[in-house]
Amino acid sequence: MEIGVPKEIKDQEFRVGLTPDSVRTLTQGGHRVFIETQAGLGAGFTDGDYQAAGGAIVPGAGQAWGRDMVVKVKEPLAAEYDRLHPGQLLFTYLHLAADRPLTEALLDKGVTAIAYETVELPDGRLPLLTPMSIIAGRLSVQFGARFLERQQGGRGVLLGGVPGVRPGQVVILGGGVVGTEAARIAVGLGAQVKILDINVDRLAYLETLFGSRVELLYNTPQTLEHAVPDADLLVGAVLVPGRRAPILVSRQLVAQMRPGSVLVDVAVDQGGCIETLHATSHTQPTYVEEGVVHYGVPNMPGAVPWTATQALNHCTLPYVLKLAQQGVDALADHPALALGLNTHKHQLIHPAVREMFPRLAAPLV
Repeated sequence: MEIGVPKEIKDQEFRVGLTPDSVRTLTQGGHRVFIETQAGLGAGFTDGDYQAAGGAIVPGAGQAWGRDMVVKVKEPLAAEYDRLHPGQLLFTYLHLAADRPLTEALLDKGVTAIAYETVELPDGRLPLLTPMSIIAGRLSVQFGARFLERQQGGRGVLLGGVPGVRPGQVVILGGGVVGTEAARIAVGLGAQVKILDINVDRLAYLETLFGSRVELLYNTPQTLEHAVPDADLLVGAVLVPGRRAPILVSRQLVAQMRPGSVLVDVAVDQGGCIETLHATSHTQPTYVEEGVVHYGVPNMPGAVPWTATQALNHCTLPYVLKLAQQGVDALADHPALALGLNTHKHQLIHPAVREMFPRLAAPLV
């Protein structure tokens, strides 16, 4: 199979769909891989690295997109819609529940689109979302600590505090992978940490990880009303696979936070769980609303592309190999991949996305 790897064009997105090691594995399996020139440069991989691995460097995006399968990191942007073509396999993060224009473009072009974030194992784990969730969770506190600095518009709070001065208060909404990793970093910095979740079993598991170092609370409207105004850093870490994240924090509640507090919503690529937060970019990562600093970069792991690209490829490569060997037929043999299918032959397939866009969801045939 011919596989294309275009350069990412999202703002400050330096990750790349395949590493040279992945390209070597694919070419040794008899596949041809076409990498747009300098696609991997931001992650530390040169054109020479890809050529040494057996890949072919192509001078333009069109020559990478015009292949049987395209492997990316982030969803196609509007400028790339014309590069989609019927029957093409697209394997990348999509987050369609929060992106109707892309959903319509994929349906119109007849693309077979498989989303990393909806590939699901029998036990419910999301193997291709997990590595980026780990990174985003850890970065959420790293960035939050930065924007709490006075020079960055924050309150001037040191999350770890010092002897005689209380540490910063970190409130995390959601105790999944993102929330767990956010707590891990916040605890390491010495902050006071609360995690709110509605899954009692998950809270019990988190107690085995953190013991008394983290306050674990069942999430109710009343719990939110007490916890959010006290937060120096509020981290949104809510995930509903394939669906838009629910709004948990209202504008009214944000307005009760102290001026210069910081919000970081890792769920922003699925619409976000905080009413006042909208997507930003690495170039302009924050804005102030209701006196609170809002950070809503949807591609947070793009800030650490050397680490993130390799972590992602360790998980995606086995699935890329299956698709390269069998094409769409791989879905019949691999149920996890089949659950990742979002669009195919002008039809909307994934149940959660069909529920989100019922007018686009024609009867399945």
